[in-house]
Amino acid sequence: MRFGKSPCKNNFMTLPPNLAGRLSLAIYQGATALITPILPWHLKRRQNGGKEHANRWREKIGHAGQPRPKGQLIWINAVGLGEVMALRGLIAALNAARPELHFLVTSSTLASAETFEKNLPPRTLHQFLPLDTPRYNRRFLDHWRPNLALWSEQDIWPGLVIRTARRQIPQALINLRMPPASFRRKRLVRLLFRTLYQKFDFISAQDSQSAAAVAELSQRQDIQIGGSLKPHCPPLAYSTAAQQEFLEEAGQRPIWLAASCHAADEDVALQVQRQLVEQGGSHLLILAPRFPDRRAEILAKLSGLNHAQRSRGEAPNVQTQVYLADTFSEMGLWYACSNHALIGGSFCTVEGHNPWEALQLGCSVMHGPRVANFAADYAALNAAQATIQAPGPDALYAALQAPAARGLAGFERLQSEYRAQLDDLTRQLLERLRP
Repeated sequence: MRFGKSPCKNNFMTLPPNLAGRLSLAIYQGATALITPILPWHLKRRQNGGKEHANRWREKIGHAGQPRPKGQLIWINAVGLGEVMALRGLIAALNAARPELHFLVTSSTLASAETFEKNLPPRTLHQFLPLDTPRYNRRFLDHWRPNLALWSEQDIWPGLVIRTARRQIPQALINLRMPPASFRRKRLVRLLFRTLYQKFDFISAQDSQSAAAVAELSQRQDIQIGGSLKPHCPPLAYSTAAQQEFLEEAGQRPIWLAASCHAADEDVALQVQRQLVEQGGSHLLILAPRFPDRRAEILAKLSGLNHAQRSRGEAPNVQTQVYLADTFSEMGLWYACSNHALIGGSFCTVEGHNPWEALQLGCSVMHGPRVANFAADYAALNAAQATIQAPGPDALYAALQAPAARGLAGFERLQSEYRAQLDDLTRQLLERLRP
């Protein structure tokens, strides 16, 4: 059939939206079923390359690594490190309201598993989310049998959402964040997402922009705005003995941190550190890269600076000017040791990382101009004078002269204001818990 100016155009019928959405899902599930036989081989290759957990990669094909606890179980999924760590405050609130509940947290990345396991809330297990094929989904749901399924932030697995709904397990999409770029991508397959979003019993977005975006995609009028979960998280875990030892080795001097930094953030931080050194300052800069395996690239930038490296077991001394914290799961320690933290991703296309973790450990927050990924968080913090915006090296240099406690009072006010939102979310989720 020829489209356009065809004499048959009046007989051509487009598919109804619901049917088109179901057809999209059927095609998606058929495609995932076809590739199922090669996925174990793919995961094994990744495991051999250090990209999957050495002992737990089979969780991604639906095999449970632990027994299901007795009683009611809430399953919560978040894709990566920041998203998973943000769940801890919600889990604590749910646990306080219903101490008998158990929690299963799933994620996809190796870093998220390693860090979350060191910060596990009470009565909580972690598993890797299975790849989205019919066989793996059935295996996962047969074992865990959740009484409520929560999907956090952006990423949802279409097949697993559908199969969870077929088992009449209540589902909620919480802490939803949808930046403009994500919204534009989802609009390209909006009929698919409309079908998926209709499967959720409850949807709560972080901000009005995200709420409007998902309302347009879903054609739903009941989207709520519940704010971010990140302000409610307990502080990252760290050893006070390790903190004391590090501070004694480094000497009594100002310490600042480039946290979860990327290449552009490091370049700015090192420019400022060199300026501080030239001006006779005694500052120690801790570089904690988002991806520690970039260590060779970072070390090449440290020419002329006295430095030490965490992964080699090296400790700082009073002459150390840069300390490369190239290990996983120690960010709590670095925040606890630092007076100021430059939050990474804010000088590049990453568009910012979580500012709340630093503030929760009494470390003042500085950031660059690019924070679209956490726009609502930074807008609220800036309005409360709880952060310092530094558009470039000169502003960052000046910010380091500010008092170490800068912004903590504003942060505490915001925490108090947001508490009511968390209480309301907790109540609404527990109302949907299946007996």
